[in-house]
Amino acid sequence: MATRKRSSDKDPHSDIGLIGLAVMGQNLVLNIADHGFAISVYNRTEARTREFLEQAQAQEPCFGNLRGCYSLEELVASLKRPRKLILLVKSTAKHGHERDAVDLLIDQLLPLLDTGDILVDGGNSNWNCTIRRAGELGQRGIRFIGSGVSGGEVGARFGPSLMPGGDLKAWKSLEPIWTAISAKVDRKSGKPLENYAKGKPITEGEPCAAYIGPDGAGHYVKMVHNGIEYGDMQLICEAYFLMSRLLGMKAGAIGEVFEQWNAGDLDSFLIQITADILKQKDPIKSGKFLVDHVLDTAGQKGTGKWTADSALELGIPASTIAEAVFARCASALKEERVSAARVLRGPKPAFEGEREDLIAAIRDALYCSKICSYAQGFQLMAEAQREYKWKLDFGQIAMIWRGGCIIRARFLQKIKEAYDENPGLANLLLDPYFRKQIQKGQGNWRKIVALSAQNGVPCPAFGSALAYYDMYRSSVLPANLLQAQRDYFGAHTFERTDKPRGKFFHVDWPDPKRPMQSV
Repeated sequence: MATRKRSSDKDPHSDIGLIGLAVMGQNLVLNIADHGFAISVYNRTEARTREFLEQAQAQEPCFGNLRGCYSLEELVASLKRPRKLILLVKSTAKHGHERDAVDLLIDQLLPLLDTGDILVDGGNSNWNCTIRRAGELGQRGIRFIGSGVSGGEVGARFGPSLMPGGDLKAWKSLEPIWTAISAKVDRKSGKPLENYAKGKPITEGEPCAAYIGPDGAGHYVKMVHNGIEYGDMQLICEAYFLMSRLLGMKAGAIGEVFEQWNAGDLDSFLIQITADILKQKDPIKSGKFLVDHVLDTAGQKGTGKWTADSALELGIPASTIAEAVFARCASALKEERVSAARVLRGPKPAFEGEREDLIAAIRDALYCSKICSYAQGFQLMAEAQREYKWKLDFGQIAMIWRGGCIIRARFLQKIKEAYDENPGLANLLLDPYFRKQIQKGQGNWRKIVALSAQNGVPCPAFGSALAYYDMYRSSVLPANLLQAQRDYFGAHTFERTDKPRGKFFHVDWPDPKRPMQSV
């Protein structure tokens, strides 16, 4: 693989350093080195560093751009000034305020750094931690970047989607590296480009990396990306489950359906890999499909829960994302579910009708629900920017999600166009394109949600997305009764429909003779 001339041929110091040589760290290092940047690496376990360098020397043409270091002092001394140092250390903070392994590493580095040096946290840190660290380090003259990195191990190696937030001057210094190593999309069509062609990194196209905003903005947007990812994955699983339970389709046949869907509006990385997964034969049991032998318990790393927590805190109804998190929680109750299945009864799934009609209806339900899930994510980011005093460019966020990341999809081009047309768009459901798509597909969407309930096939994300749509389009909700209940038992007051907003009243409900009080 060809690389441009190593910058350290003239300067013995590296352009950037990285701490943390787990798989993501190793792949990101090789990506950076491939693009001609000299990079120093360090891992807490010395053996890991030696093993990585030995493998790179044997297999990677970019090895000349790598330098192994065996102490933090050696690592920092190897870097050009101002020093740029990426931290890829697993965050252990569950709520965003406690100090964790990232803080401990920063504490070790601080005595070795000078004013103006740059630290980049490339892990999945909670945005509250990033806000705190940016403030603390800024007071000591250290510039801090919290950068979301999406695309998994393959993305890190060949081109991720990058969401940096923090010190703007620090970003300007980091930008040449981040834009070089990120995924690229075609400037006209918005479609992802192949990361490598004929063994050389792709440098043409629009980079999937852009400055998000100050302090924790980058990590917050990456968190919402992951929350949307939870929603996408759950919706896809419900579409698969309906075809399996109502139509009795085998995994391979369902995979063929997903492959067909991937040629249309649902074109995405997750739809593509779903088709691949469903068609994969079991290497142990001949003639069987592997997915049928994968235990139905799903793990999670916490970013989906953080998204739901933030939605609750900010008062945004991100219900489809939350349902996707709860679905994973329910999957973890495997033994309880097996026991419950023996005693709890429901309808036996059965469908009478045309198979192709039902598949088309499931497709419409999936697309409409997907629109609602993304609408919730972008609505949450809009509220977060008000809460944290950021200024987010939603069209740009959609743009950098078009390639490299897990939720990359044709669909994101439409979101970019929606915000290009109306930067102040309150909700994606109000955009003409998405409004038309919902109108076209909602008949089938409602049919699928009803069928799932009638047949006892759990589809919580489909149902939640439809309820979100119906609530958002309703000028009147039953919250009038709810607020009256709150005033009855807790004197929480209420507003009246025939009085100006902001004027509150209270009444002693059991006694109709008591006059209403203006509060």
